[in-house]
Amino acid sequence: MKSPTDSNPVIRKVAEKDVSSAVAIAGHPIHAMAVHFPIALAIATLGADVFYWWSADPFWARVGLWSIGFAFATGVAAGLVGTAELLLVPGIRARAASWTHAIAAMMFLSICGMNFVLRLVEPDAVLPLGLALSGLGAVFTGLAGWHGGKLILHHGVGIMVSDQE
Repeated sequence: MKSPTDSNPVIRKVAEKDVSSAVAIAGHPIHAMAVHFPIALAIATLGADVFYWWSADPFWARVGLWSIGFAFATGVAAGLVGTAELLLVPGIRARAASWTHAIAAMMFLSICGMNFVLRLVEPDAVLPLGLALSGLGAVFTGLAGWHGGKLILHHGVGIMVSDQE
């Protein structure tokens, strides 16, 4: 059976480009390691907002503020590393999934930033707007994660394989 790279010269040209990580520690891509924090914290914010909705306990509003704040901060850090990868590695730039991932991740960060500022300015705004932003952030977490997973699993982005292993 022929693979798509056998019959399509454009895909073959893209597949030939190196997709090794340019920003790594001991061969481990920093971006792939860092994205777990904003993902977990954004989902934790959604959980805290649901608990606040059910209980009206101000503790959950504070948890939501801290978790979305750290989701935003760690997301910006992961985004800077991801942007460096996108700009430094031609094989990553050549793939459409890279750009889709980047746009979804930027939307995620925008939503997290807006949610954090909303909570700082108006702590009582958790319901309904904060909860809605947390839900929307979870959706964009899924979109960005889906395309990031495609880059790793389908395109081998950031995977360094050596003959010494």
